[in-house]
Amino acid sequence: MGSAPSLGERDYVREGATQTAVKILVVGHFAVGKTTLIGSISEIEPLSTEETMTQAAEPVDDLKGVQGKTTTTVAMDFGRLTISDRVVLYLFGTPGQQRFVQMWEDMARGALGALVLVDPERLADSFPVIDLIEHYGLDYAIAVNHFDGTPLRDERALREALDLLDDTPVVTCDARDEKSSAAALTTLVRYLLDRTR
Repeated sequence: MGSAPSLGERDYVREGATQTAVKILVVGHFAVGKTTLIGSISEIEPLSTEETMTQAAEPVDDLKGVQGKTTTTVAMDFGRLTISDRVVLYLFGTPGQQRFVQMWEDMARGALGALVLVDPERLADSFPVIDLIEHYGLDYAIAVNHFDGTPLRDERALREALDLLDDTPVVTCDARDEKSSAAALTTLVRYLLDRTR
């Protein structure tokens, strides 16, 4: 069996360009669309640790509002997105269930920021997620994943409900749509750049 071809730096970076790798977390509560967002936007085949949900999870995974969900992330999702000659995003999606929170510390290490996906019909489920991101000292943007058949929410009401700082970006997105997911990530990256200037 032959060995796989090795990839050199020029396979990833245009000649003469210096590229910076940026680690971004994609976080949110259970069944909010993290795996879907990374899958919609990753330029590589995303790594996904989706597993079929079993009866053993029924007592701990609240499927209210997400009937029909049959799989769940049990470790992480990973994708990559080059946004310019100079910047490539490495996207790490965290599992949403409380029992996997212990993995967040390692995943947060070295991350520049986080995109927090929110379901407007289950805002209270986002409080523990935002608390964790703030605990790890990460800057973040909120991406309201607009689901089919749900009304658009007023941004001021969302900000108040989530107790956000005035400068925290809030965007509406459809995690299934590549352009919409890209726009949400672009909002986060611009915010992070502004914070480092």
